[in-house]
Amino acid sequence: MKNKNTDSSRRKFLKQSSLAGVGTVLTMGLSPSLLAGDLNSAARPAILGGPSAWDKAKWVKWPIWIPETDEKRVLEVLRSGVWSRAGVVNEFEAAWANANGAKRCLVVNNGTNALIVALNQLDIKGGDEVLVPPYTFISTVQAILMNGAMPVFVDIDPETYQIDPAKIEAKITPRTKAILPVHILGMPADMPRIMEIAKKHNLFVVEDACQAPLTEVNHQKVGTIGNAGCFSFQNSKNIPIGEGGAIVSNDVAFMDRCVSFQNLGLPFGTAVGTFNAGSIRIGTKVRITEYQAAIGLAQLQRLDAQTTVREENAKYLKSKIQDIPGIVPYKLYDSATRVSFHLFSFRYKKEDFKGLSRNAFLQALRAEGVPCSGGYTPLNKQEFLKEAFATKNFKRMYHKDMLDYDKYMERNQCPENDLLCTEMVWFTQNLLLGSREDMDSIAYAISKIQASAETVKKSLEK
Repeated sequence: MKNKNTDSSRRKFLKQSSLAGVGTVLTMGLSPSLLAGDLNSAARPAILGGPSAWDKAKWVKWPIWIPETDEKRVLEVLRSGVWSRAGVVNEFEAAWANANGAKRCLVVNNGTNALIVALNQLDIKGGDEVLVPPYTFISTVQAILMNGAMPVFVDIDPETYQIDPAKIEAKITPRTKAILPVHILGMPADMPRIMEIAKKHNLFVVEDACQAPLTEVNHQKVGTIGNAGCFSFQNSKNIPIGEGGAIVSNDVAFMDRCVSFQNLGLPFGTAVGTFNAGSIRIGTKVRITEYQAAIGLAQLQRLDAQTTVREENAKYLKSKIQDIPGIVPYKLYDSATRVSFHLFSFRYKKEDFKGLSRNAFLQALRAEGVPCSGGYTPLNKQEFLKEAFATKNFKRMYHKDMLDYDKYMERNQCPENDLLCTEMVWFTQNLLLGSREDMDSIAYAISKIQASAETVKKSLEK
């Protein structure tokens, strides 16, 4: 919790940081007694018994729900008794397509199934390979496997954390059918270069934009650049519904197929609950409900403004911490014209923190009242891949050499991603909806830990 000593030290940090200029962030916010080793000052890290930099109860709670404005439509749907998809779902689809500048949208029950449906209706099936980055949520790769295709991992750009276009062509084989870039953490992949490569090799591009609603590349919304784009409305996402997902595309025929596939293979235009037309393709049922769509419409009303706040606070926070030794914030491609920042990220270099481990740094940061995590572990090394290769279907679709797990691992090494996963630090998007004072407090917390890193290390890593 904050007290007067904390506020005084933090105000000193903020005042000096505005006057001292670039390159002195570490020392300018800390009292002379702390820099001399006196850990009894107000700037003593909270993990060592000092006051925390911020009151963790003051962070913006997520999801945001405003009863007087948001509940009316939801209650109308609940009381109507029409809960399966109908007019409200259609309205939300139209609104989401419009928000993204896309011709069509299909909403489904989650982002995972959005990816599964999109890949399926681009005819990506058994025997095909899909190029994918290793730094992503597991759903991206599970969607490939669920269609019987083989994920081929392309290592990341260490500065942007996105799939590295310079490494894509080396992974293309006659079996390659698609590239699946992920706009991870809400930051865009290098779509101009990816699209050039896809065009050269006649490959589909499916954008995983689940973490990146309203992010833009050269003023075009991500998800509308490739053949299809997929989004998630899961509770932690920037537009939360609880669960939900969407596919957008400008290919009308493709979208008609997606609608049919997710509605039991019934022809496009068939009303829910009508089966006398007969199914025309293999399909599944991953429809969304009317009340979920009503929640989505309420959340969509504030998404644009929230995205602006997140982006402004991310830029400001980056400016406050980028000169602290050992803190290496994200980098954006020049083509990024708007960024949704589902997560704020930086690489933590323990050698500049007296060897303090990342886990200990995270523990010390949480003690300061700043929620944080270390992010993903290497996806290309997880056991689900081995289990998939051992299934009956994969054994029938692929030559045994392709299913040799050890050889697969050799072909899919991603050393840049391995290192990234040991250094990454995340702040969730709701922190970026706070005030400048909130951002200043994060920077102050990091500076306190940096100045006392050796003592923190001795205390936590005995």
